[in-house]
Amino acid sequence: MRVLFCCWPFEGHVFPQLSIALAVREQGGEAAFYTGSEFAETVSSEGVPVFPYDRVESAWRGVRERERAVGGRRQSLRVARQAFRQWLVETIPDQVADIREVIAQWQPDVLVTDASMWGPSLVLGESESLPVALASPLIYALLPGPDAPAPGLGLAPPRDLRGRVLTRVIGGVTELIARGARSRLDEIRSDFGLGPMGCGVNEFMGRLPLYLVLSTPELDLNRWDLPPSVHYVGACLWHPPQEPSTDEWLDSLRTDRPWVHVTDGTSHFQDPFVLRAAVQGLSGAAMEVIITHGRQRQPEAFAPEPLAPNIHVRRWVSHASLLPRCAALVTTGGAGSTMAGLRAGIPLVLVPTTWDKPENAIRVVEAGAGVIVRPRRCSPRRLREAIEEVLGDPAYSEAAQACAARLARAPGPAGAATLIQGLVREPSATCMVPLAGPIRGSGGSPG
Repeated sequence: MRVLFCCWPFEGHVFPQLSIALAVREQGGEAAFYTGSEFAETVSSEGVPVFPYDRVESAWRGVRERERAVGGRRQSLRVARQAFRQWLVETIPDQVADIREVIAQWQPDVLVTDASMWGPSLVLGESESLPVALASPLIYALLPGPDAPAPGLGLAPPRDLRGRVLTRVIGGVTELIARGARSRLDEIRSDFGLGPMGCGVNEFMGRLPLYLVLSTPELDLNRWDLPPSVHYVGACLWHPPQEPSTDEWLDSLRTDRPWVHVTDGTSHFQDPFVLRAAVQGLSGAAMEVIITHGRQRQPEAFAPEPLAPNIHVRRWVSHASLLPRCAALVTTGGAGSTMAGLRAGIPLVLVPTTWDKPENAIRVVEAGAGVIVRPRRCSPRRLREAIEEVLGDPAYSEAAQACAARLARAPGPAGAATLIQGLVREPSATCMVPLAGPIRGSGGSPG
């Protein structure tokens, strides 16, 4: 069986799907990728063939440049609107044209797409009669329902009448704002001989025969209102091989006081205000602070010399080596770093900035495994106080360890691969599940 993975070229999208692709291969199948050219070497180094973008290469780069131009402490509504229309919507015809060429050449049996690459889920699943599975890079199901808080704002789930009314009001406003884009999506589907969606995009995704959430029900508010196509498979993490000297460097650090890892994610292109606050607020503190800055920036942007002896700055350190030694993780709330921290069983301090990060952060807080520092209030003093809070209260560590235990029991990439291959092996597998009223039901199984 052949599985084609389709995703945008961000680490948080490519790496989880690569972990599943490798599991597909271990189970006797074949896997290939349709993604951006800058990840071709990374993916192909694992023996997985890559079909780089032909027609959509410039679209996502424009989003990155627009993000870089804004401050980054909160989501820019202007950038979000531009990204939604120009990136997610208007690239669909080019996605379809690209992937159809891959289908003709490689002949996959099933497509796996991330939640924001809409060509496979909105067009190809029906026009090509290929089963499409969604492997969301998010840690939650982006499907509407009475248990779900209003999306995009990092709100707590509705627990009383006031919360439910607020959710409905925000949902109504969102529906009005999205009406134009939904009409455009129906136009695109019509160009491919398909009928209108009949619902919003997120609800439409619930009609796919398989919706994988790379998390656990407990980290998604224990929702009961999801269709049976939704399966929580736990963390699906992959990282490039680390340099041999990494463990030696870590071994050289002090171990008589807690370690705190600080990162603002591999796809954070804006001002590194979290890293700067950490350098300023934690210098001289009774902890070892390991800061990673990624390939997008240089340390001079946030950590001018000389550094305090307890501040250690590196471009990248493998989470597999680092996080088991840490007592806390500071992150902007990206899915990859959030799940890595929880899988290691350490509490989190989250400074949620853009896109899905506020939604990830509220779910960690609801699980009791961390605290939120609002980006506008992320001063050196406030960040240090938040770190001291999670280090000083054992309830946070206990909750994080409970999350780690549940993630350890989840089926992971192997379970995801089994479910994907089941779309082809089971004769009852269909390309789309009929939409029958509001999304309700048991919410699918964790495996």
